[in-house]
Amino acid sequence: MDTAAKQKDPRVEAAISHWAPRFVINGVPLTDFQEVTAGVERWEDWCSAWSARAAIHEELGNQALADGCKLSAGEHFTRAAVCYHFGKFLFVNDMAQHQAAHRKAVECRNKALPLLDPPGERVAIPYEGKQLYGNLRKPKAVARPQPGVRDSSDTGRPPVVVMCMGLDSTKEEMDDYENRFLKRGVATLAFDGPGQGEAEYDFPICPEYEKPVKAVIDHLETRGDIDRGRIGIWGVSLGGYYAPRAACFEKRVKACVALSGAYQRSGSFEGRPVINVEAFRVRSHSANLDEAGKVALRMSLKGVAKNITCPIYIVAGTNDRLTSPDEARKLAAEVSGPCVLSVIEGGNHVVNNYWYRYRDQTADWMAAQLGVAKR
Repeated sequence: MDTAAKQKDPRVEAAISHWAPRFVINGVPLTDFQEVTAGVERWEDWCSAWSARAAIHEELGNQALADGCKLSAGEHFTRAAVCYHFGKFLFVNDMAQHQAAHRKAVECRNKALPLLDPPGERVAIPYEGKQLYGNLRKPKAVARPQPGVRDSSDTGRPPVVVMCMGLDSTKEEMDDYENRFLKRGVATLAFDGPGQGEAEYDFPICPEYEKPVKAVIDHLETRGDIDRGRIGIWGVSLGGYYAPRAACFEKRVKACVALSGAYQRSGSFEGRPVINVEAFRVRSHSANLDEAGKVALRMSLKGVAKNITCPIYIVAGTNDRLTSPDEARKLAAEVSGPCVLSVIEGGNHVVNNYWYRYRDQTADWMAAQLGVAKR
């Protein structure tokens, strides 16, 4: 037997080795991960394989909905959405497949939103003549704020965390993170910004992420069901750069969580996984890597991180192959406000392998910063 013929595509191996813990903690059943990845040898087959598995969960959702089991339907549709999402997350070599899987991910999560506990709603946010889309969810009950945080007129309105996505994450992947905030009485608004999710086609990656965050917070200020004086921001991976970048300039942000974000990007992509590099090129709307490198060079907190005066919680992993924990240390050294720095031994990118070392902790911390009573 020709063993070389059985060897997996290095791009498939990279996806499996980098992202296994992330898939599972963010909603992909372990057996699905094992079976789908075992059956994929070529990267070209990645998206179709995940879409086929997602369709099983989608049909289960349709069956549950037809039976009147709305809660189960919402959970099935959410799993379908995340499987469709992981089919397309870094799959930019066939944009027809990519966009088809993406449409299904959005469709399934949108079907899930009103069925969830607590439910969510799709929101459209005006931005540069077009729109950014987000999922807003509010907790079932709002704990009274801590004394002195806000006056009594706002006690019926929950604080909210604006959730910033990364290079390949989208709002459809955020269910686990959302639920941790919601259980603590904090609303969530996960949105796709420029170069992300539904906005990746209209807008390139925007290193100056304070611009879309301003639009998001402007939108929140038009609503009467959110405490506009208690807004936090949270970001994952590349969003771990975007969130503190926004906090440098957007003073309506009262607290910030940054997960595995860069302090300053290099214009070189040497040593980074090929599938990540190509995704960055495509989502920055760059014709080649030289152009993409110029976009990456604009991603910097050097000289501006000192403007972060709100409390910030920074998470990094010592085994992160994409973002060195030194990036977190540089950010922590420059901020002006109170800072918690958690560098987790053995943690991979976003520390998904040891998620229990930071997910609940950062949710507790954010709730406290936004004045929610402990639960």
